[in-house]
Amino acid sequence: MVAQLVLVRHGESTANRDNQFTGWTDVPLTAKGRAQAKKVGQLLADKAMTFDDVHTSYLQRAISTANIILYESHQSWVPIHKTWRLNERHYGALRGLNKDAARQKYGVSAVQLWRRSYTAVPPLLDRVTPDRRYPNQIEPLGESLAMASDRLLPYWHSTIEPALRAGRHQLVVAHGSSLRALIKYLENISDEAIDGLEVGNGEPICYTFNEKFEISPRQYLQADVK
Repeated sequence: MVAQLVLVRHGESTANRDNQFTGWTDVPLTAKGRAQAKKVGQLLADKAMTFDDVHTSYLQRAISTANIILYESHQSWVPIHKTWRLNERHYGALRGLNKDAARQKYGVSAVQLWRRSYTAVPPLLDRVTPDRRYPNQIEPLGESLAMASDRLLPYWHSTIEPALRAGRHQLVVAHGSSLRALIKYLENISDEAIDGLEVGNGEPICYTFNEKFEISPRQYLQADVK
């Protein structure tokens, strides 16, 4: 059994473009974001990489990216599994704020801590607006990266890991912070060192698992030089 896991952060969203905190706010891709997703799909096609399952969040920027990638790699038929557990980290009361405006309001050091620390929790919302995607008060008032990891990892253990162990290639299309949390777990990165990891929009990362389920080093997929 050898299986591949590819992680992709969604293409540029309108919030990325406008330098806003997003979290669980459901914003669309920009034209640039759609082009980034198209490029990823074409790259995977060029490398003849195929998948047995795709996993994404409940947020349209990730879902749209996944659909474009599959179309461009000629794999639109591959099942897509959606889960709130792969949603972006919830930025609480910061969501919707321009990041520069947030720095002016709360201070540069506080915003940097909330963005990059593993355990720091941003200012919480007073309440969340009911959303049929998230019954039973699933949506938090805000999350640290550690909290996002805690709700993400059960899905890894129950769904993605067993598929990889069975030799099935898996594609995960999610978000900057949720992918940082997953990479932290896969590579056993310390709470302090995770601060330095950035996952770029539309930059696919590949891991290979061998017969003993040992993981390869992180590989950033790039177009072959011709």
